[in-house]
Amino acid sequence: MRFIKTLLVNKSRLFREGLKTFLVSSPMPVESEAADLKDALSLVRGGVRPELVIFDFTENDFSHLDIVRQLGRLAPNAKLALLTGDISTNKLQQALDAGVDGCLARDISPEALIHYIGLIMAGERAFPAELARMLFARHISAEDDQGGTSNNGLSRREAEILGCLVNGDPNKVIARRLEISEATVKVHLKTILRKINVANRTQAAMWALQNGIGCPKDMSAQAMGQAAG
Repeated sequence: MRFIKTLLVNKSRLFREGLKTFLVSSPMPVESEAADLKDALSLVRGGVRPELVIFDFTENDFSHLDIVRQLGRLAPNAKLALLTGDISTNKLQQALDAGVDGCLARDISPEALIHYIGLIMAGERAFPAELARMLFARHISAEDDQGGTSNNGLSRREAEILGCLVNGDPNKVIARRLEISEATVKVHLKTILRKINVANRTQAAMWALQNGIGCPKDMSAQAMGQAAG
């Protein structure tokens, strides 16, 4: 088993010790730790090369997102996973814009944390379904005020796949949910990216939220179960 070099950042030593104890038997044992992001930057400048950075933010910490961007530049191969409590849609969007790969609830279960970090390490942008619905509701409200937007000529199947991207599903899961081949999913994704003029699946998921395309109801319910688990 290949282990992921993990840097844990949290001001609470008790929290760090608890999470380290859980992660020690996982594929992502904590290799280094820091009390805050400034200390984490110092570690990276000193030669630490994390593949995963798990850090914690309170609502007031979002003024330090510039440090997150610096960390992303200094450790370009590292995935950034943010743990936070109550978060507004604006703060979530700011975190994503700063390069955060996943925004997870602080009270998430250890098993769900492992699940979502697995998605993040696989190249997905992960956040629990509740946060996805927050973004979705905000953008639907904005569209109602603006009279709605066009879905750029997407087919029903393409809209379904976009809904799966909002749910954080990888291609294999999308194929299984929609009962099509993984190769067909890849073809549809290429067409979707071209139609909506975005560069990758993360941008496609955000576009879907902004244009009123959410997870199909059965998928949303399952995602909620994963988030709550």
